[in-house]
Amino acid sequence: MTEFVIELRAVRKEYDSGQAALAGLDLEVAAGESLAVLGRSGSGKSTLLNLIAGLDRPSEGTVTVAGLRLDGLSEAALARHRRERIGMVFQFFHLLDDLTVTDNVLLPAQLAGLPRALARRRAAESLERLGIARHSSAFPGRLSGGERQRVAVARALMNRPALLLADEPTGALDSASAADVRDLLVGLHRDGQTIVLVTHDVALARECATRTIELVDGRIARDVRASASAEALR
Repeated sequence: MTEFVIELRAVRKEYDSGQAALAGLDLEVAAGESLAVLGRSGSGKSTLLNLIAGLDRPSEGTVTVAGLRLDGLSEAALARHRRERIGMVFQFFHLLDDLTVTDNVLLPAQLAGLPRALARRRAAESLERLGIARHSSAFPGRLSGGERQRVAVARALMNRPALLLADEPTGALDSASAADVRDLLVGLHRDGQTIVLVTHDVALARECATRTIELVDGRIARDVRASASAEALR
């Protein structure tokens, strides 16, 4: 039986204006899958990501992530969900400039109450794995964009999340740094990490994802597996 990390059933999200950002969405994402979500601005991409992360609630329908149904949880329980099950990577890194690379990576473990020795060991292993161990004592402002995004990924993976959410992770990077992050995402997926990638970049989706969906007006207009995605999205 397929294990699903994400299950959305008849999810609708309306805002005060009455406009539906998501309009009865059904979506399943299997463990180990790398899903890219494409769509124009206003198509519902960010709303979908926020619902999966527990940063927003559906107006109708159910959202289940890593076996936990989110739509009825308290804010405290949703915060625990994000700490324990979700790693998040953003376009602009959101690193703390007054903390070293290591201290930035350690933050999720500290919030989760992980023993200090274990947390520091995990941080060192993650920085080594992502090729930035030499920058462990540096401050983010001294790093390139690609290096800062690697630090952000290391931080996101600190608590061994079931799911990595990446929101336009190459959007603020030059072409060389963007290629570096693409390679990183491909490697993480190869190692078994489940990933949901929100992007405007069809080339990024093609290179990093095993499956691509396209949202139009809050609905899935296209759902393409990797073998056919390059041709279908032209």
